[in-house]
Amino acid sequence: MDQVLIAVSILTMGACVRHSQDTLSIEPPPNPPLSRPVIGYGVISASYTHVAARPGEEGVSLGYLRKSSIVEVLERRPVNKGETVEIWVLVEGTYRGWLKEEVIRIYDNEAQARTATEFLSP
Repeated sequence: MDQVLIAVSILTMGACVRHSQDTLSIEPPPNPPLSRPVIGYGVISASYTHVAARPGEEGVSLGYLRKSSIVEVLERRPVNKGETVEIWVLVEGTYRGWLKEEVIRIYDNEAQARTATEFLSP
């Protein structure tokens, strides 16, 4: 009985071993969120909003963006504000700076963002 178990074990292990010529090289596909330089494209949904030099209320204003402006969204960052957390996004367009996420709608690509501007009321 022991000899049968040993023989079955050897045959099983032999079947599991692959020769180097039989192995395939597996290459994972690129991961779009990590391989693209932006998170997405944003459309300003507020009448106007200031772009801050850093996230949070203490950031110096670099300028303003108007409703329907399209910007690249580069980064999201949570900022503690007392007991609540605000999400700020780093954008690049007319200015490179930070906006509260609540004033921007984010889309996967620029074409979607451009289409979205057509449906925003003036």
